[in-house]
Amino acid sequence: MVGIFMALSEESRLRILSLLLEDELCVCEIETCLKMTQSNASRHLTVLKQCGILESYKNAQWTYYRIRDGFAQENGELWAYLNHRLKLLPSYPADREEYRKCKAQGLCSCNKKPH
Repeated sequence: MVGIFMALSEESRLRILSLLLEDELCVCEIETCLKMTQSNASRHLTVLKQCGILESYKNAQWTYYRIRDGFAQENGELWAYLNHRLKLLPSYPADREEYRKCKAQGLCSCNKKPH
């Protein structure tokens, strides 16, 4: 539990989680939406994955992240709280707009997932 709260104590990681509320994302999409470097995004994603909040899978050279189903089930009250409060972050509206732009414009070359 300490690891989860330590992971949640950093604003960039909360912003990443707020993007992942609706859908999985590739690292490059997270970088673009949050204007992060690859190394910075990867470092934050690693922390969130190591504490059990996120899971990932690879498709060719791209890595996709999503909120682990088991996390929401195992931490129901915390997840309900986060699901509500992440949308109240001051950065949430701008981050969501960047997410919509990224998806609408197909800026990310990794959007071609296998069927």
